[in-house]
Amino acid sequence: MKIIKQLPEGHFVSQLQTDIGYLRLYANDSAITEIRFFEDAIDEIENSVTRDAKAQLTAYFEKKLKTFDLPLAPKGTDFQKSVWAQLLTVPHGEVVSYLDIANQLGKPTACRAVGAANGKNPISIVIPCHRIIGSSGKLTGYAGGLPRKSFLLTLEGADFYTEKQYNIAL
Repeated sequence: MKIIKQLPEGHFVSQLQTDIGYLRLYANDSAITEIRFFEDAIDEIENSVTRDAKAQLTAYFEKKLKTFDLPLAPKGTDFQKSVWAQLLTVPHGEVVSYLDIANQLGKPTACRAVGAANGKNPISIVIPCHRIIGSSGKLTGYAGGLPRKSFLLTLEGADFYTEKQYNIAL
């Protein structure tokens, strides 16, 4: 078990072991601030927010939950936050393109900026950046790696195209 450095007052961390690696969940007193993939376990300093997030993520991975109901407080620019808010409207099991998100934001020429904001999403899975694919229907980048993206979309029953079969061997 890895011991993480001292957290600032009012900050908490939990973890969840999944089929695609450890998820580390960070929160303040009232909201989730980050969910990221990690390869190692840590000592937890939990609160009710991290415990609720862990329970909802467990239900998601067991195919018992499709929509998360968690308080979120991601840090980012106004544009990034607008992209992340739009990602929250993409239903479980569906995929949309970067162009679709840009159009929904009224910025049809901002595909690359949408992609960059998508890549900076600090709250993986709950803010479903894994549901965004290329205009061709192919899987494109994911901070957690394409094998994890493929796993999550398959878990949700999404229709997407990939030229490669991914093996999750973590």
